[in-house]
Amino acid sequence: MKHIYLMRHCQAEGQDAACRLTVKGKKQSIELARFFRGIPLDRLISSPYKRALDSCRQIAEEKQIVLEEDIRLSERVLAGQDLPNWLQLLEESFLDLDKKLEGGESGAEAGARGLEVIEEALSGPGTHIGIMTHGNLLTLMLQQLNPEYGFSAWKSMTNPDVYHVRINQGQCQIDRIWNV
Repeated sequence: MKHIYLMRHCQAEGQDAACRLTVKGKKQSIELARFFRGIPLDRLISSPYKRALDSCRQIAEEKQIVLEEDIRLSERVLAGQDLPNWLQLLEESFLDLDKKLEGGESGAEAGARGLEVIEEALSGPGTHIGIMTHGNLLTLMLQQLNPEYGFSAWKSMTNPDVYHVRINQGQCQIDRIWNV
């Protein structure tokens, strides 16, 4: 059986790819590494965004594993510009996964690229794989595995957050295990 740990990054200063962790986010990354001390990890794959890499760098160091970067784990772009009603549009995009705003990516497109990473992890080496990404994409990845995940799941997510996914003989079980 494969164990996938889907993670949301720690608190960051903003949404840009180069945004750093806040002081609180740096402390959270230490807590996250402490959380994973009792959990085996064979691989650790991360979004190339700085906040994601910095959220899991200490885990990789403590586990003495290579921190792999995968562009497909980058956060979903909802639209090509800032929109005052972005929250309403985000909710609508979870209800209609094909909804695509100008300059953005549909939920179906983002979820599919995230699912590719999971599928490759399932068919690749290792039995315990950590995957670090962002809240919107993480929720869409969970939704690919279980349609019950949607806007309300995204809204209740924390920074950081961890979901344990077990897939065995076509059966998928998802548990939120971060409760710090």
